Amino acid sequence: MTDAEWVLLLSRGQFALTMGMHITLAALTLGLAPFLVWFEARWLWGGRDAARQALHFWIKIFALTVAVGAVTGVVMEFQFGTNWAPFSKKTGGFIGPLLFFEVLVAFFMESALTGVMLFGMGKIRPRVHFVVTCLVAFGALVSAFWILAANSWMQTPVNYLRNGSGAFMPADWLAFISAPSFPWRFGHMVLASYIAAAVMIAGIAAWRLLHRPDESAARCMLVCAIWFAAVALPVQFVTGDQHGENTLRYQPAKLAAMEAAWRPPSAGEGEPLRIFAIPDQRAQLNHFELAIPDIGSLYLRHNLTGHIKSLSEFPAAELPPVLPVFFAFRMMVGLGLLMFAAQIIAVVQHLRGRLFTCRRLLWTMTILTPAGFIALLAGWVVSEMGRQPWLVQGLVRTAEGVSALPLKWLIISCCSVAAVYAAVFSYGMRHFLRYVAAPLPSGEVVSTKISTVPGGRSSWKD
Repeated sequence: MTDAEWVLLLSRGQFALTMGMHITLAALTLGLAPFLVWFEARWLWGGRDAARQALHFWIKIFALTVAVGAVTGVVMEFQFGTNWAPFSKKTGGFIGPLLFFEVLVAFFMESALTGVMLFGMGKIRPRVHFVVTCLVAFGALVSAFWILAANSWMQTPVNYLRNGSGAFMPADWLAFISAPSFPWRFGHMVLASYIAAAVMIAGIAAWRLLHRPDESAARCMLVCAIWFAAVALPVQFVTGDQHGENTLRYQPAKLAAMEAAWRPPSAGEGEPLRIFAIPDQRAQLNHFELAIPDIGSLYLRHNLTGHIKSLSEFPAAELPPVLPVFFAFRMMVGLGLLMFAAQIIAVVQHLRGRLFTCRRLLWTMTILTPAGFIALLAGWVVSEMGRQPWLVQGLVRTAEGVSALPLKWLIISCCSVAAVYAAVFSYGMRHFLRYVAAPLPSGEVVSTKISTVPGGRSSWKD
């Protein structure tokens, strides 16, 4: 490999590392926020002390995640100016305003209000505190809105103009959110974050019940999480199906890579469901393929004979790396089905009154704790690697957007980033595991519901 090829590879690897870490934290804050709203509502208006304990348990994790996530976001976005300066120069007219809006919301709304939410408990009026919690959840949603609008335009660019130097500019202000993949990408990502958080809450609650069977807060967490996930996962399957339809129309090479479909099926046959295969990009075939005939057409074209474009119909230089996309897609779908099965069983057991005593199920939920985030990251791999070799689909190649950095500097940068991230995240994970395993604190002076004092003003009832 030449120095330029190494620079491209290392720049992509460094961005993938920082983005992977950041997207996990961002998804955690986005997914936890509505649960904080629910726990606080159940506490204030339902008088549920278990909900109060659950709120206090998760609010600290949420605040820490917002703080660390904001820092990782800065590291990630700085690379647009260091490692990807040509890309920023070409697309700054589109990407710049969207990133500005995202940072503005993340720092000045979400982060600031998180501090009020964390330290204002018992110091501000209960209803005001609840409004702050709702605003934090809304801020996380708005932050995701802008960053996914930017990514969607890179995936399916529309409504753009180019100036004399070739830079992209929006044709009108609606161009920022008019990318055809944006509605489905936004819905799919938001639901993925909510589901990942729900499965994590359920897993941690299950672990706590295995060790403290009578803990009421853990029971409250588990019931809330399993019901939410059981409802959200079928909605996610529908959203994912529609997102796939959009990909079929606008990014057919990505869909072909997801299916490792090298050549079209014979006349009269549908697309097979490839359960397992080892794609060989050089030979353009699959080794050890295990497939069910025609079933692939059922979820790809909603019939048994429909076809998609095969990889052989695209120039070899415009094909994404098939093997990682193929396996990441199957990991995402497989974990989604596994989580759905576990949540349905848990809901049935809850209706039968056996949820808290079924140790085998509780262990299963514990093992599945990280499954939602693994599936989310697998989906991110499908989305981002599936559009290679393009940064902006069909317009800007990845190799055209990388900065011409000295290779030695980039090696030092990559090693430094990897070392710092490994140290910080391993240290943070150790303390996170200690925190979720520790007994709940007792003796806190907090309210269990809203009471009214003379004059009609709400107050915390201790």
